[in-house]
Amino acid sequence: MKKILITGGAGYVGSKLVPALLEKNYEVTVLDLMIYGEDVLPNNKNLKIVKGDIRNIELIKKIIPGHDSLIHLACISNDPSFELNPKLGKSINFDAFEPLVMASVQGNVNRFIYASSSSVYGIKKELNVTEDMSLEPLTDYSRFKGDCEKILNNYKTDEFITTTIRPSTVCGFAKRQRLDLVVNILTNHAYHKREINVFGGDQLRPNIHIDDMVRSYLAVLEADSKKINGEIFNVGYRNQSVNELASNVKEVIGDDVKIVNTISNDNRSYHVSCQKIKNVLGFETKFTIKDAVKDLKNCFEKKILDNTFENELFFNIKRMNNINLL
Repeated sequence: MKKILITGGAGYVGSKLVPALLEKNYEVTVLDLMIYGEDVLPNNKNLKIVKGDIRNIELIKKIIPGHDSLIHLACISNDPSFELNPKLGKSINFDAFEPLVMASVQGNVNRFIYASSSSVYGIKKELNVTEDMSLEPLTDYSRFKGDCEKILNNYKTDEFITTTIRPSTVCGFAKRQRLDLVVNILTNHAYHKREINVFGGDQLRPNIHIDDMVRSYLAVLEADSKKINGEIFNVGYRNQSVNELASNVKEVIGDDVKIVNTISNDNRSYHVSCQKIKNVLGFETKFTIKDAVKDLKNCFEKKILDNTFENELFFNIKRMNNINLL
């Protein structure tokens, strides 16, 4: 049985990825601070949960040996949470990264997959932003993501297979839910308030259904090492404008939903090409943005997700504000 370590495995994507790995008969270890809830992962004899900090290098060195692969998801996620405490963000997102990679090499991990971000590109004029284009990050969060990619590539060998994933913004339902990401925000407001506020609207924002995000990690994890070693893959669904996303949400939630457009100074527009992962690994998305909206609508209707504006566990920045993470 293959053994895999997932840092940040109790996060939004991790809470969907871990069950998928267990279904494929992986023996999974999750390292996570568990600040978004202790009940987001299943009870399973092949799952070990280590409540801990990736900055604790002695803990890292202790738990890594014996694992074949590692997927590094753990980070202070997205710009607002990072900017809340830049020193903390840097310590987790950047300073802890190279020690983790070195410990993985020393612990004989064979495959290391890093979750970067499509925001590393910054604003590009090109219609199709490909993996070989220059990185022009607009924020420290994105800059450190790009810096970690370069560090990881320096450790690549035939015995230590390294791959970077640059995900689009994730949407849809997970056991550890986030309602502070664009499609999920729009859906929450549309369902409960019957009104969506769109700031700007023409900006392109590539999104991806969370189930496809999970599928992409599995595709890289199980690919021939020669196809993925040292490679970078964009992963996303389509480059849709925020106006298009809002229209998709309205079509699912109901015609009575009102869309209100407001002028915005945030003109960030991302339009990434995901052709490479299709060409190299044969990976294509299966789920649409509407599928993600339908899943969330179903959870709202069944009260699986409740108190969706006040519960701080759904909002990274609210949660980070209310805990004393040093």
